[in-house]
Parts: sequence; structure tokens; C-alpha cells
Amino acid sequence: MTTLGPLAADRRAQVLDLVEQRGTIRVAELATLLRVTPVTVRRDIARLAEQGLVDRVHGGVALPRTAARPGATSWDRAATRSGQDAPGVTIGMLVPSLDYYWPGVARAVQAAARGQGMRLVLRGSSYDSDDDRPQLERLVTDLGCDRLIIAPRTDVPSARDTFAWLAATGVPTVLAERSAAPGTTPAPFDSVHSDHAAGAAAAAHHLAQLGHRRVGLVVSANSPTGPNLRRGWADATTRLPPTLDLATPDPGRPGWEDAVAAIVDGCLRTGTTALLVHADATAIALTQAFEHAGVDIPGEMSVVAYDDEVAGLFSLPLTAVRPHRGALGHAALALLQERAAHPDRPAHQLLVRPSIRVRDSTGPAPRSRSGLPDDLDG
Repeated sequence: MTTLGPLAADRRAQVLDLVEQRGTIRVAELATLLRVTPVTVRRDIARLAEQGLVDRVHGGVALPRTAARPGATSWDRAATRSGQDAPGVTIGMLVPSLDYYWPGVARAVQAAARGQGMRLVLRGSSYDSDDDRPQLERLVTDLGCDRLIIAPRTDVPSARDTFAWLAATGVPTVLAERSAAPGTTPAPFDSVHSDHAAGAAAAAHHLAQLGHRRVGLVVSANSPTGPNLRRGWADATTRLPPTLDLATPDPGRPGWEDAVAAIVDGCLRTGTTALLVHADATAIALTQAFEHAGVDIPGEMSVVAYDDEVAGLFSLPLTAVRPHRGALGHAALALLQERAAHPDRPAHQLLVRPSIRVRDSTGPAPRSRSGLPDDLDG
């Protein structure tokens, strides 16, 4: 088995998250939280300080003095250094859900915008919406939004007309967690995404390091995140034996009970010893189902949740891949300000890499079910 160490980019993203949450944090505490040595933490801090994202202080790390105003983050500082502050501007934001994942992104945009004298107007759509244009027209025409950060449906027939209308308005727009398919827009849009494929691959590598050779995947059938997770998981496990790859309804939806039974039975039948599960609610429900079936977590089955909204709060804290919602929101705002300042610049696509938080739901593969000596690809 190939042993891979923690990725520096993931660690540094976690360091930034923690510093921006707390303002100041000690090296010793960071080393404990990240499960690395203090020397490794100091190297990460040195690199971040070189980039102007943190200040080194005695025994720890702090936000730079230029970030003293409430709500300021590294993305805000980058925008400020570029001279892109725009007091009085109203930013419209359209998201497909107001109760999961997206509130964290919206709060980050709001805090960053407020710190720069701008106002955020938030509207909610739906993952089932077949036409987002009426909501966008309300933001631009009725609510007077000067700029937009949006996550519209891109897989519906109305998407082409919606993007054409957006382009015609001339309103600077950034897509969040979305990309317009080639040929659907008269001009490309800036976009910022979580690198969900890389997040899935990180989970697969973590499980392989623990000796697991049959690493299954369970994704939400209704989420646009699923295809990207499947791509990263498939690439990372290409040299491992085939195992479960299932798309399920969300907990409580029709077919959920049958899906749970199929997953538990399928794992036992195929010798699967580890699962990556999207999203947290599904991972928690499956963990409970395994426990009910007498399968020990993590002794006989390791589970990695994807999203990390509530995974750490479960009675058995779940190892989870965490997309950085705050970083995504700040990056979207920074892209938006650059687009407003430089309308003719090429379209940019920015990826924000998730990180994995190791908790109690993953452990070494059980000896009796892990005798397949293939390595991860790459």
C-alpha cells in the first residue's frame, strides 16, 4: 500500500479557517487539532505569512493587522489590496436552499460584503426549480442589485435563455458551485467551485491508508454534487476491486428504507469495509442502520461523511470531508469585484479544495475482510 501524508494545501486551508474563526490561535493547539507536528504547523504558518494571509505572533498565529475590521478575511484583504472596495453596492445572491450548505456560504458573503460597505440581498430558489429567471429578474429589476452571486439550475431547458438574459443585462455575475455548459451562454461566466472530486479522492486515500480495499460510495440521487464525487472516487479507486456505487433518496423520502437495507446487505455481501457517504444526514442514518444490524463502527465498517455540517455532532463523531463554505463565499465575492473592475478580462474558474476531518468513525480495515493487496492509483 502506498502511504500518502496529509496534503499541505488542505492543512493550510484548515489553518486559515481556524485563524479566521478565532483571530489568534497557538501552534500547539493547531498541531493537536490537525494531528500533525508543531514543526509542520510552523512551516504552514510561514508559507501563509509569506502570502500576507496571517501574521506570526509569539507561540502562534493571528489575523494580519489589516484584517482588524469585523468580518474581514484573507479574501477580503486580497480584494482590498486590489482597490476593489465598493461602498453602497448591493449584491444579489440566489441559492437553491436556505436550510443546508448554502447558509454558510451566504453568511460568508454577507460578512465580507458588510466589511467593505456593501449590502447583500438573499433569495432562495429550489433544487427542483425549472426556471430561475423570475427570481433573478426580481433581484436585478425590483431590488436594484448591482452584482450577482448565483447558483441556478444549469440542466434545465430554460437555462440557455436565463444565461442569455443575464449576459444582456451587463450585471457582473459569478456562478457559485455551478458551471454553464459550453454553448449555453453567449459568453462564459466567472465561477467558483468546491473541488468535490478532490474531496472524494482525499476520503478514498484516507481509507486506503487504513488498509481498506473495498471502498464503496453512496451519494444523494438529487444532488448536483453526486457526479463530481463519483468522478473523484472512481479515479482514486481505479485499481481497487469493484464494490458498491449507489445513489439513494434522501432520508425520509420514498424508497429510503429499501435503500438502507440494500446498502447494508450489499456491504456484507461484497466484503465492503468502508463507505464514503453524501451527505451528513445519510451518513448518520446509515451508521445507525449498521449499528442496528450488529456491525461495529469503525471496527467492522468505516464511514466517511461528505459535507461536515453535523457529522461531528453525532454520538459517534463521524470522519468527514468538509467543503470550505466560507472560503467559497469569500472567493465568489473577490471574483465578483474583479469582474466589476475589469469587465473585459477573461472568465476565471476557481476551485476551493475541501479538507478531511478525521474523527471516530474510521479505523483500520478488519483483517478478516481486507486481504486484497492492491494500491490506490497514483
